[in-house]
Amino acid sequence: MALQDALDALADPVRRSILREVSTEPDFTRACGTFDLPVSKATASHHFAVLRAAGLLEQVDRGPRRFNRLRRVEFDERFPGLLALVLAEGAGPAGTPQTESGTPQTEDDAEERPR
Repeated sequence: MALQDALDALADPVRRSILREVSTEPDFTRACGTFDLPVSKATASHHFAVLRAAGLLEQVDRGPRRFNRLRRVEFDERFPGLLALVLAEGAGPAGTPQTESGTPQTEDDAEERPR
């Protein structure tokens, strides 16, 4: 697990959202196809592959579905604190959505950025 690979994987907001969602689920209970991502299936598959290659996700196939586990302990041993920053990115006070800079999102921000 190289630092540059980890940083490259974490640079994309879609991949960070995948990690945040996986972090809230028990291991191997969330299938790739159950994420509501703003990208095509092929692009989503690429994002999961990047996260897996960077050592952030472990996946297991069960029938036609692929289930995910966040490799939190392993990643934290290699890069202490980095994953915690990523997972905290979208969690503002009382669940307030955050902007890329980490400030609470306002109605004006939401209108400026298409979802």
